[in-house]
Amino acid sequence: MDEFLLRALIGGILVALVSAPLGCLVVWQRMAYFGSTLSHAALLGIALGLLLELDVRLTILLVSVLIALLLMVIQRFRTLSSDTILGILAHASLAFGLLALTMMPTLRVDLMAYLFGDILTINWQDIRWIAGGGILITFVLIKIWKPLLSTIIHADLAGVDGYNQERLQLVFLLLLSIAVAVSMQVVGLLLIVSLLIIPAATARMFSSSPEQMLGWAAAVGVLAVISGLGISMTLDTPAGPSIVACGSVFFFLSLIGSSVGAFGTNSR
Repeated sequence: MDEFLLRALIGGILVALVSAPLGCLVVWQRMAYFGSTLSHAALLGIALGLLLELDVRLTILLVSVLIALLLMVIQRFRTLSSDTILGILAHASLAFGLLALTMMPTLRVDLMAYLFGDILTINWQDIRWIAGGGILITFVLIKIWKPLLSTIIHADLAGVDGYNQERLQLVFLLLLSIAVAVSMQVVGLLLIVSLLIIPAATARMFSSSPEQMLGWAAAVGVLAVISGLGISMTLDTPAGPSIVACGSVFFFLSLIGSSVGAFGTNSR
C-alpha cells in the first residue's frame, strides 16, 4: 500500500471513530443545524488564519468556540428559538469570512480544499492533530457521558441529581468545535457535518441502547471511509465526497431494511 493511501486511511478512520460518539449525541439532541453552523463559521476561521498568518486549524477552533459561547449567551435571553439563533450566527460568520477573504486580493486561496477536504494529501502531522484531538475528546466524553445522557433523557431529573445541564451542554459544544477543527482536511468543512450525522442516523435504525448505537455508528463511519477511499482510487473521484456518498448509501440501505423489517412484523 502506498504511504499516502495509508495516511489517508488512518486519518479517515480516526475521524470516523472521533465522530461516532459526538454524532450520536448530535442526533439525540437534534442539533444537526449546530454542526452546519460550525462548518459555515469555519470559513471565518480560515480567513483569520490566513490574514494573521496563524495555523488555520487553530483559528477555526477559536472561531468555533466563540460561536458556541455566543449561542449559550444568546439563548439565555429566551426571545428567539435555537434554530433562528444558529441561522443568524451561521450566515453572519460566513459573510464576515467572505468579506475578510476579499480584503486579501493578493492571496490565492484554494477554498475547494478547505470546503471539501483532500484526505489524500494529509501528512503525519495532520494525523497527530487528529489523534490528539480524538484523545482529548474521548477523555472528556468518558467523564461527561452519563451526566449528559441523563440531561438528554430527562433534564429535570438530571437537575435533581445535581447535573448542570448548561455546563454540560457548553462542554459538548466545545468538543464539537474541536472535532470540526481537527477533521477539516479529511472531508472538508461542508462535509464534516455529514460524517457526524449519517453514521449515527444509520446506527439508530438497528440499535437498542446508546452504547450499541455508538458502536454501530463507529463501524458505519469506518466502513464509509474504507469504501469511499476504495471508490476514489478506482474511479478517480474526490475522496471526501466519495466517503460521504458511501455513508449515505449505507443510511438508505438501513432505512429500507428497517422499513421492510417493520412491514414484515406488522403483516404477521
